[in-house]
Amino acid sequence: MKTLNAIELGIGGNGVVYRNLTAPQLVEIALKHGEGVLSDTGALVVNTGKYTGRSPDDKYIVDTPAVHDDIAWGSVNRPIEKEKFDLIKSKMLAYLQNRELYVFDGFAGADRKYSKKFRIINELASQNLFIQNLLVEPEAEDLEDFVPDYTIIAAPGFKCIPEVDGTNSEACIAIDYEAKTVLIAGSQYSGEIKKSVFSVMNYVLPKNGVLSMHCSANIGKDGDTVVFFGLSGTGKTTLSADPERKLIGDDEHGWSDDGVFNIEGGCYAKCIDLTEENEPEIFRAIKFGTLLENVIIDPETRTPDFSDKSLTENTRAGYPVSYIPNAEMSGKGAQPSTVIFLTADAFGVLPPISRLDNDMAMFHFVSGYTSKLAGTERGITEPQTTFSTCFGAPFLPLDPSVYAEMLGERIKRNNARVFLINTGWSGGSYGTGSRIKLKYTRAMVSAALKGDLDKVEYVLDDIFNVFIPKTCPNVPEEILNPKNTWEDKEAYDKTAKALSAKFNENFKKYTHMPENVVKAGPNY
Repeated sequence: MKTLNAIELGIGGNGVVYRNLTAPQLVEIALKHGEGVLSDTGALVVNTGKYTGRSPDDKYIVDTPAVHDDIAWGSVNRPIEKEKFDLIKSKMLAYLQNRELYVFDGFAGADRKYSKKFRIINELASQNLFIQNLLVEPEAEDLEDFVPDYTIIAAPGFKCIPEVDGTNSEACIAIDYEAKTVLIAGSQYSGEIKKSVFSVMNYVLPKNGVLSMHCSANIGKDGDTVVFFGLSGTGKTTLSADPERKLIGDDEHGWSDDGVFNIEGGCYAKCIDLTEENEPEIFRAIKFGTLLENVIIDPETRTPDFSDKSLTENTRAGYPVSYIPNAEMSGKGAQPSTVIFLTADAFGVLPPISRLDNDMAMFHFVSGYTSKLAGTERGITEPQTTFSTCFGAPFLPLDPSVYAEMLGERIKRNNARVFLINTGWSGGSYGTGSRIKLKYTRAMVSAALKGDLDKVEYVLDDIFNVFIPKTCPNVPEEILNPKNTWEDKEAYDKTAKALSAKFNENFKKYTHMPENVVKAGPNY
């Protein structure tokens, strides 16, 4: 394998460059440098410091003439001047000179027809281990003449000066699509690297006729493929890690004319309250080679306490998809026969499962409703309701209509069934009600995938305008209609109508949506 030096990386200086080290080598270096410690099962445990989640207020896109008309500018896609980006880059490169650097050259996209080559340059060995786990590993021959399509430079130790650099804080996550370069400064949270890759692919893939999706996906024994859309904390990773189905991936996929493919080569699972009983595949994946972020461990036994939220609720494990026993190692699946939207409703008024027709599906996909759970982003300490366009607004550089139209066309073309599943609360709002039991959610998903819900009777919910099944195998009938689980029925109606109104108020900003889609939303 060809070696690299700092000059070839454009950094300069005499620093040592390690390229595509093995997991044991990276773990050894990380331990030597005091980046973390080993858990009782051999996972590398690190504390990411001040930044324990993504920092959306510190994310920027370089505004250049070549991309200006492509980007949906706004509160999510903030512009930064090319001159400021280049200044930050030059200072980061100077900071990295004469340091040990860790390079991972690999791919985003399991389908080589649509994949892109990424070079990740890390200041920390632990972060290089993470991105090696999360991207698609190259073959030895790929590295001989590897020329990256995009380069990401991650230097947590470099702090921006807002007054000088034009940033909001010491952290900066900035993408220059024209220069094909990403800068990540000031934050050690590895999710910033992962989501920067995703943001790039969300720009590139649609231009090649591929829908990029914030979703998990798996395959059944008969080859049937399902995709699960949802924001962090709604159950994408948990529900896709099904012992009876092969996992394609847990978070990011492309949907092409050939089928579905994983953009990644690994998983980034939330660990809060993780138990072997509820999530055995994820629990057992936490072993040597896995990176644990902000998980508290016993100093003597090194046993993780997954219930400890003292650092953050957004505790994470990054591991290769091969750590899931029944993973689909090709990273590819057929055209999806079922599409599932996941939400964690903090109000406790959405049905635990409902079926959507095509117009309803487009309304809920564009709305992207869930509760933003504590710890997923900095500054969020209590659950908040949020509408994230296409279940992935923070990572979508193009206009939402681009992604929505592509999904709608694919659902129709493949006659895919669409379900909305609430993994959140029942019997009352957050603080009064309780989280819907995972075993019931799994039973609902199983029934949807097996076609069992094709045969049951439905009722149209008069508030949310979705079809609720009257029965579902292995699920108590009384919980299927959420109103039944509330002691105070008037309080349910009031809360449900209030949420319904929020849906419709949010949807007003989508001025180009067809009338039939607008009317497919809730009734209040």
